Amino acid sequence: MGSTAAAPCHLVVVPYPGRGHVNAMLNLCRLLAARDGVTITIIVTEEWLSLLGAPAALPDLGLRVRFEAIPNVIPSEHGRANDMVGFMEAVYTKMASPFERLLDRLAPPAPTAILADMFVPWTVGVGERRGVPVCIMCPISATMFAVQYN
Repeated sequence: MGSTAAAPCHLVVVPYPGRGHVNAMLNLCRLLAARDGVTITIIVTEEWLSLLGAPAALPDLGLRVRFEAIPNVIPSEHGRANDMVGFMEAVYTKMASPFERLLDRLAPPAPTAILADMFVPWTVGVGERRGVPVCIMCPISATMFAVQYN
């Protein structure tokens, strides 16, 4: 019996631009990138890319993880608490268009799937339009889920 190599898989990852969400998504990417045949492109805003210091500050993500940035179309991370509703509205309405433009210019291979945070729901529509499956991650803790569920 011969062994078969895993089919190549290119995941495009979209975290919600908040500390706990980005950190959780990076941890998941670390695990996924350890699998054979998986490459990952993490899409963040330019501000988040500078906050992460990527990729130099994140060497444990491996060589198969790269970062791409969309323009800063949302309010800064440093003042978002002053208008959280406005920040969330911007995430829901202003990130999709630059994300789609970025997908158009990504280096091959084409994305196999989009892995998105549950707080960036517009990724589902993008995936549907492009025929790319979308996987949703819920990064909240079990305790917070129970509070919201009840």
